[in-house]
Amino acid sequence: MRAIGCGFALGVIALQRQAALPGRAAWIGLVLAIVLAAGWAVWALGVRAPAGDSWVRGQFRERRWRMASGWAAVWLAAGCAGFGYAAWRAELRLAQALPAAWQARDLYVTGYLSSLPSYGANGASFLFRVESWGTHEEAHDAATQLPQLIQLSWVAREAPLPPLVPGARWRFSVRLKRPHGNGNFGLRDTEATLLARGVRATGYVSDPARAVRLPIDASGIGVRIERARAALRARIDAVLGDAPHRGIVIAIATGAQDAVSDADWRLMRNTGTSHLVAISGLHLAFVAGLAGWAAGALWRRARWRGVEAPLVVPAQKVAVAGALLAAGIYAALAGFNVPVQRALWMLAVVALALFAGREVARSHVLAWALGLVLLRDPWAVTAAGFWLSFCAVGAILFAASGVPRLHRAAPQDLSADEVDPMRDRAEPSAEPIARDGWRRRLAAIAIPPGGWRGATRRIALRFGDSARVQWAVTLALAPLTAYWFGQIPLIGPFANALAIPWVSMLVTPLVVGSAALPAPIDAFALRAAHACLVGLAAALGALEGLPWAVLRLPQPGAWPLSCAAVGVVWWLAPRGWPLRWLAPFTWLPLLVPAPTGPPPGAFRLTALDIGQGTSVLVETARHRLLFDAGPGPESTQAGERIVVPYLQAYGIARLDALMISHDDSDHSGGAQAVLDAVDVEVFVAGILPAHPLWASTRAKGAQTVQCAAGQRWRWDGVDFEVLWPDPGALAGKPNAHCCVLRVTTAAGDARETQAGPVSALIAADIEAGTERTLIERDPARLRAQVLVVPHHGSRTSSTEPFLDSVWPLVAIFQVGYLNRFHHPHPGVYARYAARHIVLARSDADGAARVEAAPGALAVERFRDTQRRYWIDAPAQD
Repeated sequence: MRAIGCGFALGVIALQRQAALPGRAAWIGLVLAIVLAAGWAVWALGVRAPAGDSWVRGQFRERRWRMASGWAAVWLAAGCAGFGYAAWRAELRLAQALPAAWQARDLYVTGYLSSLPSYGANGASFLFRVESWGTHEEAHDAATQLPQLIQLSWVAREAPLPPLVPGARWRFSVRLKRPHGNGNFGLRDTEATLLARGVRATGYVSDPARAVRLPIDASGIGVRIERARAALRARIDAVLGDAPHRGIVIAIATGAQDAVSDADWRLMRNTGTSHLVAISGLHLAFVAGLAGWAAGALWRRARWRGVEAPLVVPAQKVAVAGALLAAGIYAALAGFNVPVQRALWMLAVVALALFAGREVARSHVLAWALGLVLLRDPWAVTAAGFWLSFCAVGAILFAASGVPRLHRAAPQDLSADEVDPMRDRAEPSAEPIARDGWRRRLAAIAIPPGGWRGATRRIALRFGDSARVQWAVTLALAPLTAYWFGQIPLIGPFANALAIPWVSMLVTPLVVGSAALPAPIDAFALRAAHACLVGLAAALGALEGLPWAVLRLPQPGAWPLSCAAVGVVWWLAPRGWPLRWLAPFTWLPLLVPAPTGPPPGAFRLTALDIGQGTSVLVETARHRLLFDAGPGPESTQAGERIVVPYLQAYGIARLDALMISHDDSDHSGGAQAVLDAVDVEVFVAGILPAHPLWASTRAKGAQTVQCAAGQRWRWDGVDFEVLWPDPGALAGKPNAHCCVLRVTTAAGDARETQAGPVSALIAADIEAGTERTLIERDPARLRAQVLVVPHHGSRTSSTEPFLDSVWPLVAIFQVGYLNRFHHPHPGVYARYAARHIVLARSDADGAARVEAAPGALAVERFRDTQRRYWIDAPAQD
C-alpha cells in the first residue's frame, strides 16, 4: 500500500506542474503504461522462491531483480494512475467557464450561499451556488458549461449588510470575471486556490439595492453543516464581542480564520505556532480521543436486560466508533481542510482495521490517508497544509522507527544482551507486532508501577518521547517553512512545548465544550478559553522578543531543498546510521544561500503584478531600490499582500532606497506596509511636505530626500539619475510632479561589439506635457532600451515624439485585469505594437523581469515560464 499511495501522489503532483492537460496521444500512452506496468508487477511479484537445494546464488539474484523491477512497476502504474485521475478531474472542472463576453457586465444569478461568509472591514465575501442564470442577449458556446460555484463579495457602502445565512437563496445583480490572480515569481498562485475550491468565476454584487432574498431556503447536509458553523460563530461573537483574541477562538471552533487579527498572525508565525489556529490533526485527535474515552467508559458500565454491554460488543470497538463519529462532526465544523482530512482518514483506516480484526502498520495508515485525501482533492498538493501535515506525521513515524516501543527499567533486572542498546532489535513502531509477543515483552522490559523512582522515570521517559517528537517535527518542517513562509522560527520548539499542551488541554476542550453547552453556561467556557489565550499570547510575546527567535531566509530553490531533505532523513535515521555527523552540512545551501544579485555593472528590474498600480524593484550586485509600492488599504492592499511578501521571498530585509513617485494611492498606498516590514536606508519621494509618509519614515530612522531632477548616484557600477520633477516646491496635480528615474548599466568593453550600456526608464504617471518638456531639454537622455510605460498606457501619455525619443526595445504595462480605467488604451497599445516592441502586460503576462547587462538584455514573463494548465489567457481590451 505504501508504494501505491506514494506513487499515486507523485502522479498527482506531476500533473499539477504541467503547463497543459494531456492530449489524446498522452492519454493513450498513460493507459498503455498502466496496463503494462501492472502486468509486469503481477508477474514479477508473483514469482515464488523455489524450495530445497535448488535455491542457488544465481536464482537469488534473479529473484531480487524481479522483486525490484516489480515494485518499480507498481510505482509506475500508481504514478500514471494518479496523473490520469488528476487530469480527468481537471478536465471536468475546467469545462465550466464564464464566457469572455460576459465579463465585467451586469448579470443576474439565482442561487444560495453555500459557505460561511468571510467578513472584512468593508463587507463580506462568500461562495454562491448558482441555480439559474438570468437571460442574456448573447448566447454562450453550447460546449461550455456555465459555472456552478462562484465567489462573490458584497461591499457595504450606503446601507449595512443584510444577514447572510448559509443556505439562504438570493437573486443578485453581479459583475463577474474568470478566475484570475496576480502572477509573481515566488508567491502563491491564487488561481490554483480558486480551482481547488471549485470556483470558476469571481465578482461582486453590483447593485445591492436590487438584491432579493427568496422565500424558500436551500437544504442538504452541506447547508446544515454551514449553518451550524454560522450559528456557532454568532454565539462566539455575541459572547466575546471585540475581545483581542476572538478570532483564534472562532478559528478553533469553526476553522474560519478571517477574524484572526494581524497581530495574532504575526505572533504565531514568528513563534511557529500557526498550526494551532487552524483546526489541525492535533485538535481532531484530541477531540476524538476524549470522545472515544467517554464512549468506552459509558459502554463498560452499561447493561441491557441483565447482560453487560461489553459482552455484546467489545468496549474497545465502541470507543473507536465514538471517536470516529466525534472526529467526523468536528471535521465538518472545520470545513474539511487538508490536515483535518489526513487525521480523519487515518482514524477511519485504523477503525476499519480494528473492526475487521486485522493489524495494520502505521506507514500503511499514512499511505491510505495520502491516497484518500488526493482522491477527494487532487489540488491539495498546491497548498502548504498538505506538505506540512503529511511531512510532520511522516517524520514522527520515521524518527520512531529506530526507537523501541517500551523502555527498560533498572539495568540489574535485564541481561547483558538486553542492556546493550546496540543489540536491541525491537521492531520499529511503524511495523505490526504480534499479539502473543506483547506479554513476553511487557514482562521483560516494563517499568515497575510502584515507587517514586518508577513514577519519576515514567515522567522522564514521557518528556523524552515528547522532546524527540518535537525535534523530529521541527527538523522535518524547517525546509518547508523556509519555502512557504521565508523564515524558520528558531524559538518554535520551545514555543510549541508550551503552546501545544496549553491549547490542547485547556483552550480546545473549553471551545469545543461551549458548542455543546446551553446558554449562559457556554459564555463561561468561551470567556475562560479567551483568558487562557491571553496568558498564552503574553508568553509567546516574550519568546518572540528574543533576538534569535526567527531566522529569515530567501525562498529556497530545488537544490537547497533537496539537500536539506537528505539532511533531514540522515539526521532522523535510526541509531547506528553511518556518518550522521555529516547531516548538518547538507543544510548549508539552505542556511547560507548564494548571492542572488546580478553581477557588478548590471541590474535586474522586476515589474510586479500588483493589479492597477506600479511597483518596480531594481537590484544591483549589492543594492536594492523599490520604485513605488502599489495600492494600500484603501484599495487592494497590494503593498501588504504582494510587495512585502515578494521582498521577503527573495530575502530582501533592507532597501537601500524606497522611491515613491507621487501621491496617488495606486503608487504610494502600499508604502507604509513596506516601511513596517523592511528597513529603509533612504526615502525619496515626490509628495507634498505635509504627507504622513515623511513623518512615518523619519520615525523609522530613514534619511528623507525630496525627489528632484539632477540627482545622481552609482551603485555597483550602475548609474541612477532622476529626470523629473524640477527642484523646488511641488505644484500642480500629482501626475505633474512624478519622479522619473533612469537606470543605466556600465558601458562595457569598447573592444566588444554591441557592448554599449543598457538603460531602463521608469516614467510613473507622467503625461503628455511632461513628456514634451523632457524632450525639449535633452531627448538623448531619454534613450532607453526598457520602458515602464507612463501612466499605465493612458491615452494622455506615450505620445509619438516621446516614443521616438525613448525608442524602447521592451515596454512594460503595469495594469489591472479588466480595470475600470480600461488601461492600456487600445490606440496607445497599438502605437507600441506598431514599433515591434517586445510588450509585457501584467494583466496578461504577470510580473516581468528584465536582466540588463552591458550589451545584453533578457526578458522573462511570469505566465510564460511559470505557466500551469489552469491559467486562463485573459482577453485584452
